[in-house]
Amino acid sequence: MPQHLNLLLDYPALIAAIFICSIGGTFQYGFSVSVMTSPSVFIKELVNKSCVHRYDRTLKEWEVSLIWSFTVSIFCIGGLLGSLTAGSLNSRFGRKRCLLMNNFVAIFGAVLMLLSRAANSFEMIMVGRFLYGINAGVGLSAQAMYLTESAPKRLRAMVGVTIATFLSLGKFCGQLLGIRELLGTENNWPWLLGFNGFAALFQLCTLPLLPESPRFLLLERGNFQASENAFRKLWGKNDYNKEIEELLQEKAALQCIRSCSVLELIQNRTVRWQLLTIVIAFTALQLSGINAVYFYSFDVFRAAGIQEHRLAYAALGTGLCEVSTSVACFMIIESMGQKGLLFRGYVAMAATLGLLSVTIYFQKTVWWMPYCSMVLVFLFIFFFSSGPAATTVPLPGEILTQSFKSAGYTVGCTINWISLFVLGMLFPILVDKWGNFCFLMFMAVCLICGIHVRFNMPETKNRTALEISAEFDKMHAKDKASEKKKPSDICEIKVQETKL
Repeated sequence: MPQHLNLLLDYPALIAAIFICSIGGTFQYGFSVSVMTSPSVFIKELVNKSCVHRYDRTLKEWEVSLIWSFTVSIFCIGGLLGSLTAGSLNSRFGRKRCLLMNNFVAIFGAVLMLLSRAANSFEMIMVGRFLYGINAGVGLSAQAMYLTESAPKRLRAMVGVTIATFLSLGKFCGQLLGIRELLGTENNWPWLLGFNGFAALFQLCTLPLLPESPRFLLLERGNFQASENAFRKLWGKNDYNKEIEELLQEKAALQCIRSCSVLELIQNRTVRWQLLTIVIAFTALQLSGINAVYFYSFDVFRAAGIQEHRLAYAALGTGLCEVSTSVACFMIIESMGQKGLLFRGYVAMAATLGLLSVTIYFQKTVWWMPYCSMVLVFLFIFFFSSGPAATTVPLPGEILTQSFKSAGYTVGCTINWISLFVLGMLFPILVDKWGNFCFLMFMAVCLICGIHVRFNMPETKNRTALEISAEFDKMHAKDKASEKKKPSDICEIKVQETKL
């Protein structure tokens, strides 16, 4: 058993916190992403049935497709709204209280989903999806901040990977529960769409047992006693004195800095490279080609001879691959580091996309090409899950000091939702115009992000935010020296001087 996994087992309360926060956080996000595929036929029937009942009019196929596309895409709009409000909510109410309140949004959305068929209203599904999006947007930031702030420095990367692990698990559960033998039937599909409510109810009942983030209590609330109690509850008998000492050093260095807004983060030159890294990483997360690979996977499986009624089970294989890879990454990240996983992941994904463009192009003329394409699909999912998916979401919490974290997560998650929405709108057009060669565009995105990580981002393993900030300054010392230091930057510069 890996050394760091043995170390994590010494923190049972922290393991419970990971499970409780994730079930009501990224698990719901992943579930909402994959759950709409199975009941799509039944929802389209409900759309037509509603219009016939109300207006005595049967919709044309393109009209049904338009309503269906909007129903799916409105999840991203809700996610964007949630991300834009998450920073201020986390700073004002704290991570724990923000997660608690967020559950009521998901529960209300689930009630709408459960009643939609009985009410003969597809609009209720739209509103429910929108509320699920808000829940996912807020929950993604709050969960990531709570877990990374509660974990010991030497386990922070490993705990950060669990955010992606539960997202993958949610996607897999959405695929699994959607098969015909479970909830993917004409009678049970409302229960499938309302499953998020049960996950939210679980977190609502169990989260009060956990303390608030100890880092938040000390650095943002200035409550030393409450922070110490939170450490004691989460860490048990493990020594937390060194962690508190480092937090007090950071608090002293940041005493002239309040929690910054997104605009202040963008304007502050001392964190320019950290901000650029967040923007590139979160943009590449959605534009890396993972959605395109999933889209073409069904064509690849058909070409490989898998029968139409068994495609859903083949899709379960891709979901299981993503979950198992994320679990494996959980085991190795502390030994490899985030920078190495990000760089290797994006370079390997770029190479895989290039090969996949070739194999899909020839799969109708060369009999064994579909099998090569199938292998490449699973390889791409492996590289994505073990690199970008596992390390991107916790990144703002790793490379930004406390005053910039909320704003950093707001920027990163907002870019994530905008990229997902734009891709959903433009991807059908790209496929229609370029076919499988659309992979080449995603390959370029992977290469750009990989090169940026290799030359412009320091390793974050076993380092505090202040140490990482100093490393960014060393890497870009020439850029810093060539600029005049603005008065608004003086406090942040003091942070570095205090640490050095």
